[in-house]
Amino acid sequence: MAKTKKEAAYRALHSAGTLRRRADEARALLAPCRVCPRRCGVDRLQGELGVCRIGARARVASYGPHFGEESPLVGENGSGAIFFSGCNLLCVFCQNEEISHADTLGDSAPDAATGDQLAAVMLDLQQRGCHNINLVTPSHVVPQILEGLAIAAESLRIPLVYNTSGYDSVETLHLLDGIVDIYMPDVKFWSDEVAARYTGVKDYATVVRAAVREMHRQVGDLELDSRGLATRGLLVRHLVMPGRLDETGEIMRFLAGEISPATYVNIMDQYHPCARAADYPEINRPLTADEYHQARELARQAGLHRLDERDWSSLFRRLGL
Repeated sequence: MAKTKKEAAYRALHSAGTLRRRADEARALLAPCRVCPRRCGVDRLQGELGVCRIGARARVASYGPHFGEESPLVGENGSGAIFFSGCNLLCVFCQNEEISHADTLGDSAPDAATGDQLAAVMLDLQQRGCHNINLVTPSHVVPQILEGLAIAAESLRIPLVYNTSGYDSVETLHLLDGIVDIYMPDVKFWSDEVAARYTGVKDYATVVRAAVREMHRQVGDLELDSRGLATRGLLVRHLVMPGRLDETGEIMRFLAGEISPATYVNIMDQYHPCARAADYPEINRPLTADEYHQARELARQAGLHRLDERDWSSLFRRLGL
């Protein structure tokens, strides 16, 4: 059901002084680092690098209005995407390998941003008319994000989107309670064994399920305003993997049965071999149209009824086609 426009969640915490305290608490997680479930234990405040290859400063690979996201995020003016370098997951088939599999420059990299610079990026996106701040691959830079947000929040008004792989620490998510408006995890795998083969982490599925439960506890089902724009809630992505419809079915049943049958789900057909996918013959091929249609049917059979539909005509108009 459409809701009236309301203030972004972090505004109340900013007014109460809680947002700055949360930022300070998050910063303490950097040394020794336990920001994400990998818990590398390095001292990022001193420039040491763990798996994500990011030190004390977040690195902003690019930012700007983005029209390739789900319709409730894009609207007329686009989602204000901030693409962060580095990643705590490092999938072997990563389609953004040049950004996510970061180099070892750390805080000396030209795209390393201070809190003031990150705040300026957020405010620039708002000034350009974006409907939200879309934090892309944020799991390893939550402290830096909160530092920037605490600076920007005096003037920032638009919702905050946490666009994540889902491999998030519940401890860190607790610090985001009342700050993030829209959680958008990509739940790719159901079993730890399958996830370990393609990500190298042995507890991906277990961690993701706990993270999604916590995200939904905080924000509930996705809410839309009178314009059809998302204002608050959970939006789950699922990248369908070749030959893994069994995993898709399990994920859809989990979402419908343990999260909510009203969960808004984007079943994505974008998979194609990238990065080191050639080393894994079973995924070294594009997804077929039949697999994609079967995945959507599995979602419906599980009881999910809010499946994302791309508004192609609106997108083409923006592109002048």
